[in-house]
Amino acid sequence: MRWRSKQLPALLLGSALVASVLGIGTMATAADPGAAQAAPSAAHAGHMSAESTQASGDDADGDGYIPAVPQVTGVTPSSATPPPRYFHEFQANCSVTHTAPDDPIVYPGQAGRSHDHTFMGNTSTNAASTTASLYGGSTTCKAPADASAYWMPSLYKGDQKILPVGPQVIYYKTGVTDYTSVRPFPKGLRFVVGNPLQTAQQFRAHKGFVEGWECGDSFFNVDIPASCPNRPDVQLNLRMQAPSCWNGLYLDTPDHQSHMAYPVVKPGTNDNMCPASHPVALPMIEFKMAWPVNGDMSQVHLASGRGYSFHYDFFNAWEERTLRAMVDHCIVGGLQCDPRGYDQSHPEQGAVLNAEYRLP
Repeated sequence: MRWRSKQLPALLLGSALVASVLGIGTMATAADPGAAQAAPSAAHAGHMSAESTQASGDDADGDGYIPAVPQVTGVTPSSATPPPRYFHEFQANCSVTHTAPDDPIVYPGQAGRSHDHTFMGNTSTNAASTTASLYGGSTTCKAPADASAYWMPSLYKGDQKILPVGPQVIYYKTGVTDYTSVRPFPKGLRFVVGNPLQTAQQFRAHKGFVEGWECGDSFFNVDIPASCPNRPDVQLNLRMQAPSCWNGLYLDTPDHQSHMAYPVVKPGTNDNMCPASHPVALPMIEFKMAWPVNGDMSQVHLASGRGYSFHYDFFNAWEERTLRAMVDHCIVGGLQCDPRGYDQSHPEQGAVLNAEYRLP
């Protein structure tokens, strides 16, 4: 494949995206006194580059482009406004499996090069993971058909690693007003949400920012709070949404982000739709993580650095029939589903999966 055929339209990469992906503008300023501390420590110095230059099982030539087969072309972003439904989502509740200084998206085949990550979902995820190695594998997600890999930088209190306990909430929802236009992820799609090199201001302005770091009654923090109420019911929480519009051409690109985009506002309305450059509406993933830590938080940090260095990765390995059934029933159907695809407010709609969380 010639290089020209792989180049993305220039409009895809505005100056803000380039700055975010490449880490430009991360030097400390008077308005950002904490930015000088944003870089990871020497002990966790991995993940400093967002560009793929290593061949892997899914990218034989190592150029970072993994074409979709088949590619999705001829799609026009939907500007329709279907009947309003307050919810259009389902949950993929997945528990922590292991931690490792690996990242099969950013550093494929390079074990130990990344800062430490906390992995959820597929139990086999490591630096050498590919679509084939993940697909059909063992998983800690409630639905056995979800062998996808989900990961994020590990959280520490001093030198002690703090792991989320129990199933973590990972939402699959619509990011566009026309929820009926959402289609399942293609097999093998992968992307990175956020950037470990981002400044506090960039994290706050990120399109996936929801409520920042939370604990007790403290919300919208761009960094981990210095203290949280020391009560059994208080944990450190964070929510962050992923882009949900796909260009239809690549399962990955060298920066692991340019093949995806966030919805845009339809001119003259409050409706969200996909941009013309990324016309294919996919589920919007939202991480809703909870770490069992409170009290004095002054020593709490991420393996990637300060709290505003938070980012996460997604590598799709769902069994196709099950994912399509969940998307069609819950997102396209305008329901608020649990991991079985059941909406308690609409029991008449039934569930997608059986009591074992499997497709009948």
